[in-house]
Amino acid sequence: LKDPERLLRIIDSADRPVQFVFAGKAHPQDQGAKLILQQVAQWKYDARVQARAVFLQDYDQEIARQLVQSVDVWLNVPRRPLEASGTSGEKVAMNGGLNLSVLDGWWLEGYAGTNGFAIGSSAEGAEAGDVDASDAESLYRVLEQEVVPLYYERGSDGLPRKWISMMKRSIVTLVPEFNSDRMVEEYARRIYS
Repeated sequence: LKDPERLLRIIDSADRPVQFVFAGKAHPQDQGAKLILQQVAQWKYDARVQARAVFLQDYDQEIARQLVQSVDVWLNVPRRPLEASGTSGEKVAMNGGLNLSVLDGWWLEGYAGTNGFAIGSSAEGAEAGDVDASDAESLYRVLEQEVVPLYYERGSDGLPRKWISMMKRSIVTLVPEFNSDRMVEEYARRIYS
């Protein structure tokens, strides 16, 4: 949300519009996240945004279940290296959706360039404000130059063939690696043996 006008241009494009569904909860002690969610919630009063962005309040497991089963792209923007686990992104992949995420947590391991989209780099050590600005610029660039064009590109049959190929690649590369079977086996091997 560092450049709301740029985001508005992306979502309100006449020939390639984008729909955002914002949902989530801030940690009770994370005042910064609370402010961002309040800012997003206020967009419902902006006529330019109303048709293209919604904020789902009272985010819970049922809303999460419905979202991971239905999104085209799951946007995840944790601050590196604070990603807790990323299970929502893993569920999105199981349902054929694509991930657009900061390279942290599971996505740092799972991203292969052909199975979703990455925000920023995996480099650490920069100041939080610098990383935030860099990640914001990267997010806008990836949306404008990769995600939106790929989504709207159609083959002669009218289908988004390259998008479908990336969806399949996401399923093939991520689902076998990021699931509870692997987790239990890895815990048993690394922790309990």
